[in-house]
Amino acid sequence: MTSSTVGSVSDSWASIDLWLTENAPDLLETFGKGAEAEAIRATEKALGIQFPADFKKSVEIRDGQQSDIAIGFVEASEFLSLERILDEWNVWKDLYDSGEFKDYASEPTGPIKADWWNPKWIPFTYDGSGNHLCLDLDPASGGAVGQIITMWHDDAERKVLAPNFQTWLHQVANSLRSGDLVFSDEYNGIVSKDD
Repeated sequence: MTSSTVGSVSDSWASIDLWLTENAPDLLETFGKGAEAEAIRATEKALGIQFPADFKKSVEIRDGQQSDIAIGFVEASEFLSLERILDEWNVWKDLYDSGEFKDYASEPTGPIKADWWNPKWIPFTYDGSGNHLCLDLDPASGGAVGQIITMWHDDAERKVLAPNFQTWLHQVANSLRSGDLVFSDEYNGIVSKDD
């Protein structure tokens, strides 16, 4: 799928909001308003990175889930606010700085570095068990800065899910509309219809 066939971040969020209004209004209520430019810059500085433009646009529309209510977004995971991104990143950075991962390598599928964790992997979802979807801002040769990757705390598998955040969000919106993703009371979040 080329970027020219992918809807804008704004269009994807509008579609997702409509679906949530009709199918999971309690989940929609967990989302906060967009972040201010100053908060985005402060988070970038703390992380030592620049967010890709598509992710920055998303944060300006929806700064993650702000509620303490544990209702999950995609894969029944928390969609992280800027504050929570920094919280989760700091957990991994502390482990990284302590040398926790020096003897470990991951097993990537696709153009991902074989690190167990990389400071330029920026988590934006959290499943409550140490697993994330991340913005990969330091891809291996052939990868794209800002590609979306999986990152598991206790499994070496890493794979590319989308070439960028805009495409990932577009895929989420399409999967909600098509019924491939559904809200599950059992998982208290959005999951694949086959789960």
